[in-house]
Amino acid sequence: MRLVDETGTNVGVVTLEEARERAEKANLDLVEVAPNARPPVCRIMDYGKFSYERDKKEREARKNQKQVDIKTIQLRPGTADFHRDINVRKAERWLSKGKKVKVVFRFRSREIHYPEIAREGMERIIEDLSELAVVEQQPTMEGWSMTMMLAPNK
Repeated sequence: MRLVDETGTNVGVVTLEEARERAEKANLDLVEVAPNARPPVCRIMDYGKFSYERDKKEREARKNQKQVDIKTIQLRPGTADFHRDINVRKAERWLSKGKKVKVVFRFRSREIHYPEIAREGMERIIEDLSELAVVEQQPTMEGWSMTMMLAPNK
């Protein structure tokens, strides 16, 4: 196996017994870092400290991740313009806060045969929110509903 000592210098190819002796002499652990390499690479290090620092980096990376909220607006093809405007104002508020907005047009009974009504409603919403949002997902039919996703402009 290829051995890297505690200072980070490459010792070279040694036997397993010799690597264990060096690790015991340094009072540290022998850790296999690249098992798929030919020959496998082992390192002499304090494994407890190594795993603690790795976990600390992962926690820090998770802390810096940004959770994206998705808010939903549900409408029907027969929704009045007044109510549509209320929902558009809600969407403007959410988009200005950096949240994504999912627009859903739900169909009931025979409304499903006229998807162009919902598509026109979606186009009007896109037009109203064009300054604040970009269309992330175009309007698509999913069962008894038509959905689209809007994301805030950068």
